[in-house]
Amino acid sequence: QVRLVESGGGLVQAGDSLRLSCAASGRIFFASTLGWFRQAPEKEREFVAAISWGVGRTRYADSVKGRCTISRDNAQNTLYLQMNSLKPEDSAVYYCAAGNFVGVELRTMPDEYRDWGQGTQVSVSS
Repeated sequence: QVRLVESGGGLVQAGDSLRLSCAASGRIFFASTLGWFRQAPEKEREFVAAISWGVGRTRYADSVKGRCTISRDNAQNTLYLQMNSLKPEDSAVYYCAAGNFVGVELRTMPDEYRDWGQGTQVSVSS
């Protein structure tokens, strides 16, 4: 099991930047995948970005491509999400998730991830 603790959320204005962090502990392996998801009120949880823990391959949702960068610090067991040019529609609770999968495809469905953090709120005002 992996324990995940997010931080870095807050209230910002449209166009601002934020960096979310996720401190991970427990059973993280070279082949693990870590991802960021978000959930706005009355909406389903949606994929934002994912990264393979060992190699560092990345995958992004179309809605954030070019504005967000997912990265990890293996030595510190920390996952990051740098978000630039934030928009009001980016407002949501952001969750960090971890999973161990077979194959090289970075998964985007929330149900496929086993471990989750408690979430951090991001609010973007117009």
